[in-house]
Amino acid sequence: MSEHIVSPKLYLGIILTLMVLTAVTVGAAYVELGPWNIVVALVIATLKATLVVLYFMHVRYSPGRTKLIVVAGVFWLGLLLFMTLADYATRSWY
Repeated sequence: MSEHIVSPKLYLGIILTLMVLTAVTVGAAYVELGPWNIVVALVIATLKATLVVLYFMHVRYSPGRTKLIVVAGVFWLGLLLFMTLADYATRSWY
């Protein structure tokens, strides 16, 4: 089984992108966006997590079964979050 060799330039590009996204996250924390602050922060965090999973965990170059496991894990996380938020939203608060 041969492994995919990733160029150091690609790793450098990904690390620089992660650093820029970190700076954007810090900058976005100082901008008053009202209720959209959390949305912006979560979108940036999702982008950073996606880059880490795809390139540093080598999922981009992995076989289909590995990608299926990653998708199943993300689906399961989404399901748990949805059910938790649904429970939280339907509680009666006095």
